[in-house]
Amino acid sequence: MSSNPVAETVASLMPRAKAELAELVAFKSVADFDQFPRSESEGAANWIADALRSEGFQDVALLDTPDGTQSVYGYLPGPEGAKTVLLYAHYDVQPPLDEAAWTTPPFELVERDGRWYGRGSADCKGGVVMHLLALRALKANGGVPVHVKVIVEGSEEQGTGGLERYAEQHPELLTADTIVIGDAGNFRAGLPTVTATLRGMTLVRVQVDTLEGNLHSGQFGGAAPDALAALIRVLDSLRAKDGSTTVDGLAGEAAWDGLRYEEQAFREDAKVLDGVELIGSGTVADRVWARPAVTVLGIDCPPVVGATPSVQAGARALISLRVPPGVDAVEATKLLEAHIEAHTPWGARVSTERIGQGQAFRADTSSPAYASMAEAMAVAYPGQEMQSAGMGGSIPLCNTLASLYPDTEILLIGLSEPEAQIHAVNESVSPDELERLSVAEALFLRNYAAS
Repeated sequence: MSSNPVAETVASLMPRAKAELAELVAFKSVADFDQFPRSESEGAANWIADALRSEGFQDVALLDTPDGTQSVYGYLPGPEGAKTVLLYAHYDVQPPLDEAAWTTPPFELVERDGRWYGRGSADCKGGVVMHLLALRALKANGGVPVHVKVIVEGSEEQGTGGLERYAEQHPELLTADTIVIGDAGNFRAGLPTVTATLRGMTLVRVQVDTLEGNLHSGQFGGAAPDALAALIRVLDSLRAKDGSTTVDGLAGEAAWDGLRYEEQAFREDAKVLDGVELIGSGTVADRVWARPAVTVLGIDCPPVVGATPSVQAGARALISLRVPPGVDAVEATKLLEAHIEAHTPWGARVSTERIGQGQAFRADTSSPAYASMAEAMAVAYPGQEMQSAGMGGSIPLCNTLASLYPDTEILLIGLSEPEAQIHAVNESVSPDELERLSVAEALFLRNYAAS
């Protein structure tokens, strides 16, 4: 990185950043308290609150949100009359999945081949550290030129909407001129990127029942309605032959106008096995940024080990539906539920339960804050111009904030570039990305204060 006092300060702080990220990663802060102790999430929240206090933040608080989790808030006053910027991240993480598949322990930060591995290292505990680095660099080089609010969510990965409901109940808390969401990522490591769109999401649990109890498959199989088979029929109806998502009444032909996502690059990013085809139609960008996508997240049924020769009386599944900007998540959920009921065979009893929901988001990339970020990224990434891309994932809070504060500019940056493998085993963060994006955020705050 070219000589720059802010960049030099961030570089000098990287060993401290690694040590702090290691402490944060060590908390098993999965906000599913049936799987992981609540104390792990509370430990992470308290760590962040202490870090904010040590940086001079005022009004630091653990906010008890309606979904039973905690978000961390703090306020750092800037010069009189300065603009206010809200910095967002989340400390809750996805479960580690198959811990045996991790090369190193998931809740231990380990450096390997130039990357730092651990659950949450990129998504999004690294985002917390990024915000801290940016602010420390500014404090060491003339001070923070804006008022700063920080909000770190405790249940983003669960999609249960705790912070969204809290913000709606306390709209004055998160007011700002600009919001920087540190939970996205560059399109490619080393290519500075802001995320222009996010898909919305709905989570629906489906229960299918056919019998009062399981039956012997030899005595009754062939006539007795199998609930698991009925569920499989329902799930299969959600995809066309080419794998495209097919929910009755839900449009799925939109096109992405912008940065291209080459198919070979996607295959490498997704680690698709040789000979296996991609699903869907249109360009890759169409499929992952501009169109709905259904995913079966889990099925409750007997495991293969220990299975008995039985016709199943009941089965259930958890379904995720991602919806692009322009599609209302509430209406999409209704269409999904109606589709499930219409495609349940044999008169089987079916019920659906809404688990979580969030609206899609589209940023105004022509706003002044984006010009300040483009200038900052050009310094942090010499020779590169800022790009705008979509992101297939969801950050439900974004649309809530956009609705609450329609005049506020919202930017999305972060550490979740493809190599990070967020939500998968062996999640990692690039320390180079952490360093450069911390510089970019610091310079953005300076540029924005002067704009």
